Amino acid sequence: MSFRPVKSTSQAVPTVEGAGVKLHRGFGFQNPDMFDPFLLFDDFRNETENDYAPGFPWHPHRGIETITYVLSGSVEHGDSLGNAGTLGAGDVQWMTAGSGIMHQEMPKGNALGQMHGFQLWANLPSDLKMTAPRYQDIQGKDIPEVIDDDGTRVKVIIGDFWGKRSPIDGIAADPQYLDIFVPAGVRKTFAIDTYRHAFAYIFDGAGQFVDASMPKGVLVEKEALGQELNIRDMSGNRTLVQFGTGDEISVQAGPEGIRFLLISGAPIQEPIAWHGPIVMNTREELQQAIRELKNQTFIKPAH
Repeated sequence: MSFRPVKSTSQAVPTVEGAGVKLHRGFGFQNPDMFDPFLLFDDFRNETENDYAPGFPWHPHRGIETITYVLSGSVEHGDSLGNAGTLGAGDVQWMTAGSGIMHQEMPKGNALGQMHGFQLWANLPSDLKMTAPRYQDIQGKDIPEVIDDDGTRVKVIIGDFWGKRSPIDGIAADPQYLDIFVPAGVRKTFAIDTYRHAFAYIFDGAGQFVDASMPKGVLVEKEALGQELNIRDMSGNRTLVQFGTGDEISVQAGPEGIRFLLISGAPIQEPIAWHGPIVMNTREELQQAIRELKNQTFIKPAH
């Protein structure tokens, strides 16, 4: 077993998308090899309606899959296939854009006006770029959760983990997508397939991703935890952590615990021609998609 080193850490960047939604972008519209097969990761978290009410009106997608995970509030959605519905707190939507789909997402706040969720874009390989669009909504009650004896909780959003499997399947990138909480002072290790690219995104609490050579206690004593923690080196809210190669990651939770997404997927390693939510392999394919948008032949008939 080998621990994955931390390759880089960065803060999500404030961004405005859609018709004026304020969000934080973990990564996206940069070197696609860095997170292959993933293209973009957004954290849309707001406390006031004005920051999310404009929503994401009708827009096209082609050549990718999107995974939306809602923590609080809701998202009303519709698409050119005639599908419509509402994602509530804890719910997940997986959408395969494939050959092309028009889509809209309109966030709504909870009783306190708060809205929080994540969207991840996963690339499609060349032989599936023009597959028929499809989607799947999964309610939060159907997402399996594992609780360990030390209080660690893991929601299996996509993939397999600790004997539990998500009901979402068929995603080309075959990702593992976990929502993990590690209690205060606990150090926990999680296995990751060696051949996958992996990243973590911290959205609550703080902690430190460590390797096998790091002792469990360093520098600053915290009597309430019964151990020592290097608080100065901890990462907290909206921190993106990219890992190097290996088959395990280890995290040391801080004084308030840590909650983060742990996401991994097998690289596709294909050329990318990219324009917003349209992701193809060649410039010619991208130009064709843009022409089809203009002449209203973007949506392909069902076979």
